[in-house]
Amino acid sequence: MSATKKTIAVVGATGAQGGGLVRAILNSKKSEFRVRALTRAPRKEKARSLAELGAEAEDRAVPGHWEGDLFFGSNNSQIATLVERQTRYVMLVRVPSKDTKTVIRALIKQARKLPRELYKSLTWDRGKEMADHKRFSLATDIQVYFCDPQQPWQRGSNENTNGLLRQYFPKGMDISNVHQNRLNAVARRLNERPRETLQFYSPAEKFAECVAAID
Repeated sequence: MSATKKTIAVVGATGAQGGGLVRAILNSKKSEFRVRALTRAPRKEKARSLAELGAEAEDRAVPGHWEGDLFFGSNNSQIATLVERQTRYVMLVRVPSKDTKTVIRALIKQARKLPRELYKSLTWDRGKEMADHKRFSLATDIQVYFCDPQQPWQRGSNENTNGLLRQYFPKGMDISNVHQNRLNAVARRLNERPRETLQFYSPAEKFAECVAAID
């Protein structure tokens, strides 16, 4: 891929959380994001089952399909965890509250840091924090899918990542005051760790390949 006029570091989403390796050259054509200002009150929208997502995400052949969840600490504290299915690339997002308005706002902000080609869908469990998931989809053009009830293994990459995060944020720890910079540093450590499932490449290396491949 030849050098192009436009070079970006995807701050927070890639550069900060994946290290300098992910500061990749992108084509001068910007990814377009549909942004709509919505003021309606949150309401429960019809949930799409994970079964509707299809084989493209299930077999991990195509990048851009993400799994998400809230990772909880003590004193009603939490952060949002996002994992890309093909590369196992991790993003951590500070979330001051677990109400749907706050969570959706944080997820929209994070989604806008990524090229559209690398954020095609988001799979979540059926927690109340995603009650207004339609607002996320309207603001980002990213469809949300939901696991079947009581089937967290359907977000296996995310569940595994949440387990790894306990090395940094043990049970009983209040994570409400953990700064986004600290979350970025933890995500970077996870993303730079070689994985056997990736033939001992790191998630950062595999994600960088995806960024570089964007036309």
